[in-house]
Amino acid sequence: MAMTSMKPEEAVQSWLKEYGANGVSPAHFLCDRHASIPEKIALFYEDASGQTLKLTFWELRDLSAKMAGLLQSMGIRKGDRVAALLPKTPELLVTALGVWRLGAVYVPLFTAFGPDAIDLRAGDSGAKVVVTNATHRPKLSETVCCREGKIQIITVTEANGALEAGDRSFWSELEAAAPVETPVPVNGDDMMIMLYTSGTTGSPKGVEVPVKALAAFHAYMEFGLDLREDDMYWNMADPGWAYGLYYNAIGPLLLGKSTLFFNAPFGAPEIFRVLSKYRVTNFASAPTAYRALKAESEKVAGKFSLHIRVASSAGEPLNPEVIEWSKKVLGVAIHDHYGQTELGMSANNHHRSDLQRPIRMGSMGHSMPGFRMTVVDKEGSEVEPGREGIFAVDVQNSPLFWFRGYWNDEGRTAEKFVANRRYCLAGDSVSMDPDGYFYFSGRTDDIILCAGYRIGPFEVESALLKHPAVAEAAVVGKPDALRLETIKAFVALKPGMVGTNELAEELKTFVKTHLSAHQYPREVEFVDQLPKTPSGKVQRFLLRKRD
Repeated sequence: MAMTSMKPEEAVQSWLKEYGANGVSPAHFLCDRHASIPEKIALFYEDASGQTLKLTFWELRDLSAKMAGLLQSMGIRKGDRVAALLPKTPELLVTALGVWRLGAVYVPLFTAFGPDAIDLRAGDSGAKVVVTNATHRPKLSETVCCREGKIQIITVTEANGALEAGDRSFWSELEAAAPVETPVPVNGDDMMIMLYTSGTTGSPKGVEVPVKALAAFHAYMEFGLDLREDDMYWNMADPGWAYGLYYNAIGPLLLGKSTLFFNAPFGAPEIFRVLSKYRVTNFASAPTAYRALKAESEKVAGKFSLHIRVASSAGEPLNPEVIEWSKKVLGVAIHDHYGQTELGMSANNHHRSDLQRPIRMGSMGHSMPGFRMTVVDKEGSEVEPGREGIFAVDVQNSPLFWFRGYWNDEGRTAEKFVANRRYCLAGDSVSMDPDGYFYFSGRTDDIILCAGYRIGPFEVESALLKHPAVAEAAVVGKPDALRLETIKAFVALKPGMVGTNELAEELKTFVKTHLSAHQYPREVEFVDQLPKTPSGKVQRFLLRKRD
């Protein structure tokens, strides 16, 4: 049974009124209001060693109140930014809720980031505190923010683990902290999250996510995923990114449902085991994960009993072979969904029964209630069905649209809108059929879609240019059967340097170490020079044609 019996249009207006009001608190919405039932589970946790833990909303409320007290003692006030470099662990939820209890802003840092990527986000956001664990703490020591003393650090250590000088111990400090019992009130337009997204040019952009965006997150959980009272929900996405933060950490708690954090390396046998052990009925993941499961399912799927009622995919297009496989092995057809960091999910093959329409192969579905998605040309005029154009939000007719701009970047914010801000451009090339189904055909820019991640070439190229052998670099996406695209780098070397296999491997490792483990080029080709326009702009489209 659906969580709400209201019609979609009524539900949208109800959520907008609730989450967009003055004097509210995300900590109340996500935790406190559900804590009246002491045994109500908020989190099921399991790690690679088999250690398990359950946290109730009651326990999460108490722990986050103490976390708020600790942060408050470190000078954090309403509107301040606090970053977290944490894997899918209970400490991540405790930290985020503690931040929101103070009316402060949560800045997620993906654990695969290297020092350069962390430094950019922590520095640009003005984060005053970073919460991390012993595994990732060494990366912070290599950042300018840390060396210049701009951030305070709280570290989750193992039992009797050593702390870096000046760090606070997460659990020791939490025990001694005076809890903040009453959340600091905020308004619907106040910022609660700053999440960075890649662009074609320039550094990653900080997306300002206001409290009222919770209405859109709630809508997706109800309409797109059809999360029900009796569901066991598992979203595999990492909370360091939008889909994982919005719909793994926030979405289920918003509805008073438990979420599942499985903190272990990806492996098909373990995924099938977890699906079976926790009797998961509502499952969401990226196409890359489904393709990997498909590749190994013949060996392991038959060993486990599955209980999946609905399965969802987001992050990149879903190929028909995987949908056919899921019908046979998972017992359900995977529904493809579309979203962006700046929007949340906005077009879906909806699971909710009154919104369901037949799946059309290759389509990411139709507009979610609360959004009117459409297709426009470069001037901002809507195009007729069947014609390719730019995917866009009709801002005037999308009450759930919440994006207001990029942090301290009016220029790139303005580029996001056309036709006097009537339409917000998603940046993907799509077409729409006469029945309102949308079909993805590519990016309108040079963004690379790799294993569900949107990767901007600028950041990777900047990392390569820091290597002493590199004079120039350009990266492009290369088609890949598993990941959709992988990163290929074209590198022009400085005089006297020779492009050897050994140097290519060194450059890959250099980017992986300094920038991120998911953004390094899997292929490096040495060139004498890069193709450029007369004005000096690299022509990446010519490099893509070389393969």
